[in-house]
Amino acid sequence: MRVLSKELAKPSPGHRSVSGSCRAPLALTRLCVVHQCFLGLLMVSFLLTACSGQDTTGPGEVRWDREVCTRCGMAISDRNGAAEVRGGPAGQGTRLYKFDDLGCAVIWLDGQSWRDDPRTGIWVMDHRDGTWIDARSASYVTGVHSAMGYGLGAQREAAAGGMNFAAAQEYIHAVEQREHIHGGGHEHPGAESPP
Repeated sequence: MRVLSKELAKPSPGHRSVSGSCRAPLALTRLCVVHQCFLGLLMVSFLLTACSGQDTTGPGEVRWDREVCTRCGMAISDRNGAAEVRGGPAGQGTRLYKFDDLGCAVIWLDGQSWRDDPRTGIWVMDHRDGTWIDARSASYVTGVHSAMGYGLGAQREAAAGGMNFAAAQEYIHAVEQREHIHGGGHEHPGAESPP
């Protein structure tokens, strides 16, 4: 930048040059640096939030056949039986956990200290059309093929002979005891077999 007059180029009393070329008061220069740092951090946080692509509420998108179940490690590929849980410890942000079967989600969530936190959400895919449903308000039918053999299908509307979420949880625990832990099916990593 060029100075138009020699009078403007002279520092006035109380002004100090930081780099030799800046004629602003030192306090003002420090304030500008702090302001620029703050704006820089603010922009970085906006960019990170925008680039994360993950919502902080509700179910998220599943990358079919590329993401694995949080509990059993199997690829999530059944578009009509996947489940998701969003939650986390009190005082921390929530995180999205993905499952290949509602049974895996229920059993896994039982082991989390924050399972009853009001921020915790559970969703399951409708077994008929693959749309997300709030798992706590869904109706469940048995005899449906599911990825891990729990055999429940969820749907929005009440079904004849269907069960609510509490009954579905009990059903899942019964299948877990009978099939998964006692050798009738498969075992999940970390599941203990009885002696």
